Amino acid sequence: QVQLVESGGGLVEAGGSLRLSCAASGRTFSDLSMAWFRQAPGKEREFVSGISRSVGITYSADSVKGRFTISRDNAKNTVYLQMNSLQPEDTAVYYCAAARNLGIPTTSVGADYWGQGTQVTVSS
Repeated sequence: QVQLVESGGGLVEAGGSLRLSCAASGRTFSDLSMAWFRQAPGKEREFVSGISRSVGITYSADSVKGRFTISRDNAKNTVYLQMNSLQPEDTAVYYCAAARNLGIPTTSVGADYWGQGTQVTVSS
């Protein structure tokens, strides 16, 4: 079993930045592909950005490309999401997800483990 704990959410003004962290435990971290999803009120959970296990290939949704960067530190069992140029439409609960598969989980059904979520609120 894998436990994921997110941190780093909060309230920020439009144009500002936040860095989310997700600490993993319970399994060899380098064996997991990791991703960030988000869910805004009244909307479905959507993929934001992911990073594969082993070589660390990254992939992001078009809505965040050029603004958000995902990275991982296998020595610290942690994945990060650096979010720059935040906009009100980025307001959501952000969830960390992990998958045992080689590929990045880009849909909710592709993830095997989930964190509890962290709120990100961007004011205009």
